[in-house]
Amino acid sequence: MSRTSKAAVMVGKSFEIREYPVLDPDPDGILIRTELAGICGTDLHNWEYQRLEGDVLLGHENVGIIEKIGSAVKEDLFGNPLSEGDRVVFFPRTPVGIYGFLDPADAPHLRGGFADYINLQQAEASVFKVNMSAEAAVLTEPFNIGVHGVMRSGLQFGDTVAVQGSGAIGLVTLMCAKASGAGRLIIVGGPKGRLELAKKIGADVIIDIADVSNVEDRIQAVREATPRGEGADVVFECAGFLPAITEGLEYVKQSGTYVEMGHFVDTGSMEFNPNQQLMRKNIRMEAIWGGRAEYFMRGIPVMERGDFPIADMVSHVLPLERVSEGFHALAGGYHLDGKDAIKIALRGGE
Repeated sequence: MSRTSKAAVMVGKSFEIREYPVLDPDPDGILIRTELAGICGTDLHNWEYQRLEGDVLLGHENVGIIEKIGSAVKEDLFGNPLSEGDRVVFFPRTPVGIYGFLDPADAPHLRGGFADYINLQQAEASVFKVNMSAEAAVLTEPFNIGVHGVMRSGLQFGDTVAVQGSGAIGLVTLMCAKASGAGRLIIVGGPKGRLELAKKIGADVIIDIADVSNVEDRIQAVREATPRGEGADVVFECAGFLPAITEGLEYVKQSGTYVEMGHFVDTGSMEFNPNQQLMRKNIRMEAIWGGRAEYFMRGIPVMERGDFPIADMVSHVLPLERVSEGFHALAGGYHLDGKDAIKIALRGGE
């Protein structure tokens, strides 16, 4: 009797637990037993705004163990030899499609992380062997976004940095900014459980949006935390809420840089004043679109060094059957099972 794998498939705003056959990998592929798959803010926004059509097997933040390896697969993108039993992550934008955004009806079916197994095709083009815990490794894809944003910003040693949003992208951006030599780190977000971790990572100034609920008061608080009250050299928008952009532009100093990192899903349009908020301040505005395998290669050695409490970001590990609870928690207050949610991951391979 052939093996089957459970998978949590998004159908509109519902999730269905289905079973699919576990097929042998192609000669250029690998079969991965899923350890953890993170629920990303992009997953959440696609679910909230229904930006994906049809049945979708989500999950593009993945870590697992190689269970079977194709005959043509010899090494990962670092040039490390691969074998069964290795813990691996992979860049989800593969030559055969973006894993975590595909219809599971198409063979080999298991092309997303919300399942017990992942059948990765053309593996040598996207896979990385890692030497860290599953709880840390599941953050590799978000970490590559932080690497991309910080490199794009042109951050210079000693810069004052403000990060909007204390979810996974905000926290890894905080790590990447610190690793890149930021002099003073300010984070604006909530809830308190996330901000406590931000302090542990190294945030110098923490502004809780629950305590400072007025926008003008938050702008003043950020500016007061910067040299001469001029504003931050670099501001990263990682909250994923449209009003954060107009607010964050006010955090930036004259001739500073604003980096948009929070809107990988279309959540609508906004108004702002380009004369007052951009031109008169001579602001450089940047935006990133996803990550690249290059940023995995840059980020993984930093993660493996263990300088940051990356694994502590995984606040909840849920079975596939509780996927809907995870999404509703992230959409409605960031609280689940009696504690604040930071990164919610699903457990596969059972």
